[in-house]
Amino acid sequence: MSTPAAIIPIASTAAWSPADLPNARKYLIFAVMAFGQFMALIDIQIVAASLNDVQAGLSAGPEEISWVQTGYLMAELVMIPFSAFLAQALSTRWLFALSAGLFTIASALCGLAWDINSMIVFRVIQGFVGGAMIPTVFATGFALFTGPQRAMIPAILGMVSVLAPTLGPTVGGWLTDVFGWRSIFYVNIVPGIIVTFLAASVIKVDRPNLAMLKRIDYAHLGAMAVFLGGLEYVLEEGPRYDWFGDPSIAMAGWISFIAFLLFLERSFRSNGPIVKLTPFRNPTFAFACVFNLVIGFGLYSATYLIPVFLGRVRDYNSLQIGTTVFVTGIAQILSVVIAARLSQRLDPRWMITAGLSLFASSLWFTSYLTPEWGFTAFVLPQMLRGFAIMLCIVPSVNLALSGFAMAELRYASGLFNLMRNLGGAVGIAIVNTWLQDNTREQVARMGESLGQAGRHAPNIVADLAARFSQITTDTGHALLLAQGELARVVSRHALTLSFNEVFRHMAWLFIVALIMVPFCRPASNAAPPPADAH
Repeated sequence: MSTPAAIIPIASTAAWSPADLPNARKYLIFAVMAFGQFMALIDIQIVAASLNDVQAGLSAGPEEISWVQTGYLMAELVMIPFSAFLAQALSTRWLFALSAGLFTIASALCGLAWDINSMIVFRVIQGFVGGAMIPTVFATGFALFTGPQRAMIPAILGMVSVLAPTLGPTVGGWLTDVFGWRSIFYVNIVPGIIVTFLAASVIKVDRPNLAMLKRIDYAHLGAMAVFLGGLEYVLEEGPRYDWFGDPSIAMAGWISFIAFLLFLERSFRSNGPIVKLTPFRNPTFAFACVFNLVIGFGLYSATYLIPVFLGRVRDYNSLQIGTTVFVTGIAQILSVVIAARLSQRLDPRWMITAGLSLFASSLWFTSYLTPEWGFTAFVLPQMLRGFAIMLCIVPSVNLALSGFAMAELRYASGLFNLMRNLGGAVGIAIVNTWLQDNTREQVARMGESLGQAGRHAPNIVADLAARFSQITTDTGHALLLAQGELARVVSRHALTLSFNEVFRHMAWLFIVALIMVPFCRPASNAAPPPADAH
């Protein structure tokens, strides 16, 4: 009878690696960690469709409620690169178990929040502790599997990474409608307990090095937290308050920039850096990170823009929006196996070229929106985008993480995942700015057109007023209704044209990214990463 994998003496031989575990144990470890990653990622967007209910339930103002999302994202950004250090110090097993357990507790506290301040604090905790699960599963998956099995890792984790944010608003909206807004946090409790227990029981792939905790460079950690937190604040609040024209945003930007310089200084000169930037010495990794930045830009921006269009232009409710955008998730699931198989047969540069091109095509198709676009019109571009994103993510993950030893693989995974989240944060901020600027421009153009060559406008208003006079006998009221209806139609069309411009800008970004593909040299198929030698 063979020795159970749970008690394999990890330190008994320098040649032992996580890939030596039996397949059944590897699949179980990977499944537990992938589900934990899904929990952390879906909670980014699960609140999105229910913010109005949370705001009403906690008697919060419109500016305060945005921090329920912003606080989570800021904290998660800090933890993602920090998780590599903690995984070495605590071991993958205990870091993941602690992350899942504390995430579960924080979720319960969010459900128990008594005012907006307590909710923001609990969401920050939730984002910080949950962020450790995201990069850890990438690094562990690459350490566990080799050959054809490894080819499925980026496909599965890529699907989780894009499916969770897509499902978040749908699941959150449904839970809020049926059980109330607190249920979107309580739903994490039972799965979180199960993941915590299984993580502590089965994830045994390395040993802790607790001595690392004694030499934490707190200046490095603090600089990273201020840099990433300040950057997220600027990106979230900038479109709303005229960017650096607002003193608080300008101050946050300067503080973030100074913290970034200190972060770089400590990264290169510290004896115990929190984040090692050595993976960027590999040009292929650097290019893959840029690709991931672009992918995050397109993924999160498109996921954000389409629900906004459906809500503001079509007046869809959360259930209708969720039903419409769910098509993308179906395409992503269907493309997982295809992307994994292609990754074994094709040069990743050909795959990412096809992925970027198809993603750009889907954005270009979406740039022909009309105010009548609904479920049927969105099916084709969303299916194309869902299929294309897997062709982008799978080769970029392989390019980024292949060939690193376990210790450096953790840092590479953290930096790589950080790029996607930063791309999403930057993307949403930029498309919001584009949308606001383009809408003002389109409204001005239409107003100018109606004022100069708009001899038909008075006739249109008179015709509408005549129709409204059938409802009300007050001619003055009918005229106001007619003017209001014309203003609504103009605003609706101006907003639609603005969305079209934004989608075209995004399509060009993906086309420009193709320039980098020839310069990205794939790493040769290396042996499985060895375990850490502590």
